[in-house]
Amino acid sequence: MRWAACPCGFRFLDPRNTSRRRPSCGHTAKENRPTQEAFDCVACGHRAHADTVGALNVLRAGTARREAQPA
Repeated sequence: MRWAACPCGFRFLDPRNTSRRRPSCGHTAKENRPTQEAFDCVACGHRAHADTVGALNVLRAGTARREAQPA
């Protein structure tokens, strides 16, 4: 587990597969990471830097978790 910052404080988020999952289509595969820095989705063809993809997935997970918790 890793800490992730959100407006309401820090939360634990599971980092598994955050740089292997395509944020838009949701496809998760080891093959999406041909190199340490590259992300090439084998399902939809999207290409990006793996750190960018991972950051988007962590942001979405944190936002979804925050919104799911009662006020």
